[in-house]
Amino acid sequence: MLRCVQRLREHLRESARAFVAVFRNANLRRLEAAWAASAISHWGFLVAVSVYAYGQGGQQAVGLLFLLRLVPAAIVAPFAGVLADRYRRERVLFASALVRCLLIAGAAVGVAANVPAPAVYALAIAATIVNAPFRSAQAALTPTLARTPSELTAANAVASTIESLAFFLGPAVAGLLLAVTGLDVVFGLTAALLGVSALLVLRIRAEAVEAPKGEVEASTILGECLAGFKVVWRNPALRVLIGLLTAQTFVAGFVMVYIVVVAIELLGLGDSGVGYLNAAFGVGALVGALGALGLTGARRLSPAFVVGIALWGLPLIVLGLWSSTAAALILFGIVGIGNSLVDVAGFTLVQRAVPDEVLARVFGVIQFTWLASVGIGGVLAPVMIDAFGIEHALIVTGAFLPALVLAFGRQVARIDATAAAPEAQELRILASVPIFAPLPGAALEHIAGRLVPLRLEAGTVIVREGDAGDRFYVVVEGEVDVTAEGKPVSTLAPGGYFGEIALLRDVPRTATVNARTPVVLYALEREDFLGTVTGHAPSAKAAEMVISSRLSGLATAAGRPIST
Repeated sequence: MLRCVQRLREHLRESARAFVAVFRNANLRRLEAAWAASAISHWGFLVAVSVYAYGQGGQQAVGLLFLLRLVPAAIVAPFAGVLADRYRRERVLFASALVRCLLIAGAAVGVAANVPAPAVYALAIAATIVNAPFRSAQAALTPTLARTPSELTAANAVASTIESLAFFLGPAVAGLLLAVTGLDVVFGLTAALLGVSALLVLRIRAEAVEAPKGEVEASTILGECLAGFKVVWRNPALRVLIGLLTAQTFVAGFVMVYIVVVAIELLGLGDSGVGYLNAAFGVGALVGALGALGLTGARRLSPAFVVGIALWGLPLIVLGLWSSTAAALILFGIVGIGNSLVDVAGFTLVQRAVPDEVLARVFGVIQFTWLASVGIGGVLAPVMIDAFGIEHALIVTGAFLPALVLAFGRQVARIDATAAAPEAQELRILASVPIFAPLPGAALEHIAGRLVPLRLEAGTVIVREGDAGDRFYVVVEGEVDVTAEGKPVSTLAPGGYFGEIALLRDVPRTATVNARTPVVLYALEREDFLGTVTGHAPSAKAAEMVISSRLSGLATAAGRPIST
């Protein structure tokens, strides 16, 4: 028992360190702040434009505007991901925030000048479409900025926390301003927040990374736009993961309607009850996001993901069987907890499993399925209520996600098996190699997952003079001797490495490496090594410095330049 408590304390300390590291990382701090300004603006603008539409044409206008904003954004989302995969992601974020700022500022002027409502609607729809690349680019940029896998998970948890807070702050600020000012002021404030977001993005200093071209590379614009769909389709585990994410947002569309009906009809709380139940969801989401920090450093994230999916359904079943105000507040809070678990674990699993060169497009696919499924769920919810009544509708809808978890949960676990976070020792060893030290955390994790462990006896010839270069090696345990033309060059201890020159210069090996003692090595295949190092400018520069130093030492030992 004491050992379990000690492990829990250590895990919480690691989580806290990762959380603090997010804010000590200047680039991540700016990205999270930009996301906060954008998210608060989004929710505040949603309230303001809904109030404007209601004043112009009643609830029909609100519903129509919701549909007109949602459908184009859903269609554009997977194609907008191409921008973040083909251009620097911080520039895509800046352009998205700045253009939205200008569009909403134009809408504010239109509201103040009493221009025809369709003009304001058009600006609002355009702003929603321009928002499509923002979340994809942000999610794809985060692994590049994170320095360790734990920092990546913590960054996703911070982003989820921010989204939960924005769910409160945006509508709250908009509501307060509407009570004392006018719609044009609220529109103007949301535009100003987007301006702040754009300025914060401008301060991000990300390394320019030339992603290696993979099988997802396409020769046409349409092919590039569809690359995200192809990656998802070819990976069965990823396909199931995104399918469950889509099912969760499908149920979320039902819940958006159910909250209103439960508050007003089932519990008799009136209009204010809708706000109370939404607030309960938001509090749960915030608690869940903070709790999800415990996932930092976790090797297996699929259990947290499937638990989060189940928590979107089980509380609805309970509420359908036992309806009271206290129960509804607690149960919608539990749904909020599940939402944060799904966001943090799901996003991190996708970031681990998908190649960087197409990551933004895969998030674009996720955005597309989210927007489409939320809309479909919202449309079908009244049909479900009419057919079964609100209590039975809650039970039927609630059973949907747990049933999917039972059917497909094991397949999600395959992502953990193929893209699990590496051991801390592997990351420490790789980070100690000067060639790999400049790599961001996600790239370091990527190559750590491709290491091949080797255990060799003393006297084993690991690299032979004249052989073709096929692998890069790192010494984990024991010692190896390096010789050139029979002359000793050096002895490498744990943390030493060899094989980089023959790979980078594409020449035969002209030195021999023997195991001096029993050794444990990590080997990295040629393609993985070259793809990582040549695709990251600081690592390529570090490699050249190492090569120059090694060649000088070999020249001294053998009387001529030698490649290992």
